Parts: sequence; structure tokens; C-alpha cells
Amino acid sequence: MALRVGVDIGGTFTDLVFLNEETGEIASTKALTTPDQLTSAVLSCLELARVDLAKTRFVIHGTTVGINAVIERKGAKTALLTTNGFRDVLEIGRGDFKRMYDLLYQRPSMLVPRHLRLEIPERMAADGEELIPLDEAAVRAAAERLKTENVESVAVVYLFSYIDASHERRTAEILTETCPNLSISVSHRITQEWREYERSSTTVVNAYIQPTMEHYLGDFLSSLRARQFDGRLLVTQSNGGAFSVEAALAQPVHTLESGPAAGAVGCAALSRLKGEEKIISFDMGGTTAKCCIIDGGFAQVAEEYDVDGHPIRIPVVDIKEVSAGGGSIGWIDAGGALTLGPQSAGAKPGPACYGLANEPTVTDANLVVGRINPEAFLGGRMALDFDAAARAIEEKVGSPLNMDRLSAATGILRLADVKMALALRSITTERGLDPREHTLVAYGGCGPLHAASIARELSIRKIWVPPAPSTFSAWGMLAADLRHDLVRTVLKPLEATDVTWASDRYSEMAKEIGKLLPSSGSLKLRNAVDLRYLGQIHTVTIEVQDLQAWSGIRAEFDRAHEKAYGYSAPDVEVELLNLRLTAIIPVEPPKLSKVKSSSKAAMPVAHRKIYSSATREMVESGVFLRDSLAAGDRVVGPAAIEEASTTTILDVGDTLTVDVHGFLVIEVGR
Repeated sequence: MALRVGVDIGGTFTDLVFLNEETGEIASTKALTTPDQLTSAVLSCLELARVDLAKTRFVIHGTTVGINAVIERKGAKTALLTTNGFRDVLEIGRGDFKRMYDLLYQRPSMLVPRHLRLEIPERMAADGEELIPLDEAAVRAAAERLKTENVESVAVVYLFSYIDASHERRTAEILTETCPNLSISVSHRITQEWREYERSSTTVVNAYIQPTMEHYLGDFLSSLRARQFDGRLLVTQSNGGAFSVEAALAQPVHTLESGPAAGAVGCAALSRLKGEEKIISFDMGGTTAKCCIIDGGFAQVAEEYDVDGHPIRIPVVDIKEVSAGGGSIGWIDAGGALTLGPQSAGAKPGPACYGLANEPTVTDANLVVGRINPEAFLGGRMALDFDAAARAIEEKVGSPLNMDRLSAATGILRLADVKMALALRSITTERGLDPREHTLVAYGGCGPLHAASIARELSIRKIWVPPAPSTFSAWGMLAADLRHDLVRTVLKPLEATDVTWASDRYSEMAKEIGKLLPSSGSLKLRNAVDLRYLGQIHTVTIEVQDLQAWSGIRAEFDRAHEKAYGYSAPDVEVELLNLRLTAIIPVEPPKLSKVKSSSKAAMPVAHRKIYSSATREMVESGVFLRDSLAAGDRVVGPAAIEEASTTTILDVGDTLTVDVHGFLVIEVGR
């Protein structure tokens, strides 16, 4: 079996990339996402690409099913069993106010209503001592209550179970006996890390989406098996790695950001393959735009993130996401100001130019200003309705604001550019990074359309547009390694530990990982620690490349703290909170094929008026076909580079060259 397939289901389009491992050939295709039956779009892509599933070694899949279930409140009816006295942890939270100056802010509703948060008499101490034995009769009574309430899924979160999980394990056994059809999520199998609120929230989200993911992934795998697929189905994780479908069914919370993470993983692979140390990934799809920092060949990873007001305590690629995709709708708010998103037209009904709606979107605006050729969309498979796009913009934006059609369309585009530029600033200048030192990698169906405008906004001088940019996230899935992360909370003074103590505990964690990942001689282990000064709340993560150098961690932490916060405190005691172990089985990324060079100068196939964000006017621009460009070709803006699924825009003063791997390398004019 020689094929490797990556599938990314987005809000508007479903993308597929397949690799022939024998020949190195890569091909891609896409189809409109089918929200009512997501696998239908996948099967359409497989047919369009003529993929022989009988010869496919594995399919790796990124999905937004889980995160959509949380955001849209379409998950399972869920209950929570917790330690007596702690049923309100989810509502109390940290007692903070997420939006300090928003007088209309309301906290999101709880995924588990209070009457389904059931208290169980039991108690472990912070050092693992059993203070109150588990009341098994109370667990059985709770199980009967769950049956009466027709609960589909339950989360079990007991205090300090990350130290001793025996009460949670026994509770799970009783629930399995009494409620065999119930989905059960126990916190120590999801995250063995301190902070009861975050641990509870993470486990509840896992329980909330588990039945939905079981149905979806089961249907997905069955559809593949019915077409002679006998390989392995893998699912991308939020941390940028991949794991088995069985692991995804048990811990679906790790898939919440699986699609966006794959694009960042693809950029990290490009960073290593092409030797570019500093990259900003910029993925603008149909619903949102996403960006991430790639440093030294690896995507930055955060240890916690927020999904619609619910903290999730798992490793996740540190992605900033804003509602500025091709399907984001422009509208007028109550104060008479033009606003963009978060509503999206999605795949159905889609932008107005799809002919099924009359709400103006970013795609409609790009069509009206000449950036998109309505006859060449999806390689000509889907013609766009220019008149419908123009009419929607005029009626919904132009007329209310007394603006002409062009001004209304450029207003939508300008708003999208500003939102995305602010997102990029939040991960660069707000963290002490200079965006001018980075290369912007633009992908997604709309990324190449807006990359030059955003780069100019941030004074970024270089842009890469990879081959087949609209399906690049699916390409990134083919480069995703098998990966698993373990975290163990220890809460000890750093001075009370030594290299022997650390080696023993990392060995225990490595044995546990050995049970989760297939045995492989290529298994790589990466150690890290979470440290803080005594009295602090938040931590700094330090990678431990050599355990024998354990005694030098203190000095390394002081340096890292000063770099992050501007000061260090060498005389203050340091506390070790967590040990982290990441296990990776590397997957060979797809090779970058070389394109032919040509001695002939690149020639435009047409000319048309395209709006310039640099000069704020329509300018005559050359139109080039990407398939006809060869290595070494040079194009001077203003110009449009058209391909089957997107268009790359060069503004006035921009210069493009094609490198040996077919990348469009843009030098952005001032």
C-alpha cells in the first residue's frame, strides 16, 4: 500500500491531499462541505481525485465537529459526578471577568445544568491520603438518576485525582456496570494536572462532545471501509500531532483544534525543509483566519486555551483565530457602523455569489473589486454570480451607508485586513517579536488574496505562497507526526529535587507512553518542566534537553523569566509544578518536488482592473496562470496569479519570483 491521504473538513470547503509514497506524486482536490452529512464531501473528493482506498496505507483527518458542537451547543446531554461540596466549581471558575469594559458581557451557559451536577461523598487530600472513602452506594444512586434523566454522557472529576485516581477508577467501573450505554469521561485519563476548575472544564467538554464524535468518526470509518479501505485512520490533535481513531474516541477533547493545527504543522515542516527559521503561518479559509508563530522549525504550543468561555487544559498549537474568512458576512450594527462577522455564510447558503443567498461576504467583495475571476473559480467547475454579489453589497452595505458599490466592497475588505493584522500583531509585537523578521506563509482559499495587504500593514517584507495553497492544511496533515503528551503535577520546591528523582519520574511516564504509542525505534522523547517563583500563579515552561544538566535548570528559568517578563529574582525560591513528557514517532513529510525552469519571460494571459489596497484605486493588472509559471520567473505587480482554487494578488510595488519548488516568493513593496 503506497498512498497517504489527508482530509480537512472546513466550514465552506472540504480539502483532500494524497501522496503516492512510491513516486512522490502529490495531488489535491476540494469540494463544498456538506454540513448535513460531512462524509459526503469527503467521498466526493475521493472520487474527484480518483484515490484507490484499497492501496491507501493511512488516512489522516482533521475535523471541526467537536469544536462546532461546543460553540453551537449541540453536544450530548451531559452530567457531572464530583466530590461533595464542589458541584459549582464550573460556575465559580476563577471569579474573574473576561471582558472588563463590556457592560453587556454575559458568561456562556454551562454545558452541564446544575441539577445534573451530582455530588459524591469521597475525599482525597492534596498529598494523596484518603480522607473520606468512596461512597459506592451514592455512585449507584447517581447512576440510577442518570438513567431517569436520559443522560448520554457523564464526566467524573474528583478532588486531587491527579495524585490518586483510585476513586475515579472505581466510579467508572460502577457506571460501566449499571449504565453500559453511557459515555464515561474520567478526569485522570484526560489531564493529570492540577487546577480543579480547568481540569473539571476540560473533562466536561470531553464528555459533552464524546457521543457526537463517536457517531461521526464511526460513520467516517465505516464509509471508508465500505470502499475497501484496510489501512489506519488517524486523527490530528490540537497539539499538532496525530493519534489513532481509538484514542480520538476516548479523548475527543484533543481534536478541538485539529484542522487549524495541521496548517501550522505544515508550515513547521516547510520551515525545516527550506531552512527558514522564523515563519508566521497565515491561514484564511471560509469561516475564520488563523495565524501562528513557527520558530526554529516548530510551531509554538500553549498549555491551555479557551473554547467559547470554557478553559481547556491540554497542549494546543498556539493559534490566534479571528472571524475574518471568505464567508464572513458584512453587516451594519445598531450604531450604523460596518461590521464583519462572526456570522459566516458557510457552505450553505454560502456567499451571495454562489447564487443561494443575499448576504454580502468577503468573497463577494473580492469578486466585485476584480480580485477573483468568476469564470475560473474552482478551475471553472463552479461559476460565480457577479451580479448577485454586487447586488448584496449595494443593498446591505452601500445603500445604508450612502456609499457606492466599490467603496462598500473595499470597506469590507479593509475591515477584514485590519482584523487579521491585529491578530498577527497579537502574536508578534505584543509578545516582543518583530514581524519584519518573519516570512509570512499564506494559504487557505483566501490567504493569497489578502497576504500582500496584511504584510504591508505590518511591514513584513517576504511572503511565501506554497503550491496548492487552498488545500495546504490537508498537506500539513501528511507531515503530522504520531504524538502523545503527558503531564504530571508534582508541586515541589525545585531545590528538593535532583537528577535521580527526575530520571525516575520521567522513566515512569515513558513506560506509560509506551502503552499508548506503537513500539518504534524512531520514538523520540522530549522533557520539559513548568516552574514559577514561590507565590506566583502562572508558570514558565523550560525544555530539559539533558537530564544530567538538571542542576542548571534554575539558572535557565531565571533567564527565561527575564526574557518573558523583563525581570528575574535569583534569590526567590522556585517551585516545580509539572513534569512534561512529549513522545513523538516522526512521519516522513512529503518531499518538495522541483518545477521546471524556463528561459522565456512570464507573460500575462489577460489584463483586468483590480483594486489596489496600496493606492486605494482600481488599477490595470496583468493576469497570469500559475500552472504556466516556471522556476525563475519574475512578475512585477500589480498582477493576479490565478490557479484552480485561489488567486494570489500582487499590489503596486510588489515583486514575485518562482523558486525551484514552485513557491511564489513575494517581496512586498513599501
